[in-house]
Amino acid sequence: MSSLYPKIEPYNTFKLKVSNIHEIFIEESGNPKGKPVIFFHGGPGGGIEPIYRQYFNPKKWRIIIFDQRGCGKSTPHAELEENTTWDLVDDIEKIRKKLKINTWTIFGGSWGSTLSLSYSIMHPEKCDAIILRGIFMLRKKEIDWFYQEGCSFIYPDSWENYLSPIPKSEQNNLVKAYYKRLTSKNKTTRINAARAWSIWEASTSKLIQTEKALHSFDEDDVAEAFARIECHYFINKGFFENEDWILNNVNKISNKTIEIVQGRYDVVCPMTSAWDLHKKLPDAGFHIIQDAGHSMLEKGIQKKLIEITDKI
Repeated sequence: MSSLYPKIEPYNTFKLKVSNIHEIFIEESGNPKGKPVIFFHGGPGGGIEPIYRQYFNPKKWRIIIFDQRGCGKSTPHAELEENTTWDLVDDIEKIRKKLKINTWTIFGGSWGSTLSLSYSIMHPEKCDAIILRGIFMLRKKEIDWFYQEGCSFIYPDSWENYLSPIPKSEQNNLVKAYYKRLTSKNKTTRINAARAWSIWEASTSKLIQTEKALHSFDEDDVAEAFARIECHYFINKGFFENEDWILNNVNKISNKTIEIVQGRYDVVCPMTSAWDLHKKLPDAGFHIIQDAGHSMLEKGIQKKLIEITDKI
């Protein structure tokens, strides 16, 4: 199969209380007796989309997708307290135990690749295979490239909109300046910042951009969760002990079946990170999609991901 599988609906949806504050939304689709796969969405704060189900043969896979803390249908909305990488890793284990799954395949792109790697390193014995796309390891150079200077040279037109909520006196540290506004008590301030932050990412996610992608953050609630939670993780350096934590620990999963898919012209998560990971995991499948940027919706990336889920 080289194109998306037909649309399907979940056969089970529920909420799971994972802390005193947070309740997360979980759905299952496909074959209840199939191979379990858990899908990690991007952001953090991106939430799930129905199209994510279509990357898996519904006769083969038991497809588990969830809204991470604070986004989508999980509550409370856009909440930053008790919202860290390690809280999410713990949530994934709670989901696995709730669904009585012994081992499963891990699938994640962008921030989802960060979370996939973090979970797999902490719980390698629970992972049958790991499928990664658009590698992001939350290192300073990755954040600086996209949110401070670098990608701005390729998209100077979209960059002006991203800069617009921030006075020049604060533009030497844009993540810090955005965090100040995204955590403001003034809702208008929060929403204006959230929309500018979110539209910047939407403007750069594909090699050939579409107008539709730019409207993905038209809803204020969606933009606020996405921007607030992303910025919260970035200003806290992903809650990692050090910025090379993933690369320093990835040897713990070197014996796993791993596939890495990377768009050559990904400017959101540039290929240097996928290359660094590839060098640490030389036995993993490594697939460079020559006519693609960052988005899993781009045809070349889509085709390769579905080829992998069909064969794995």
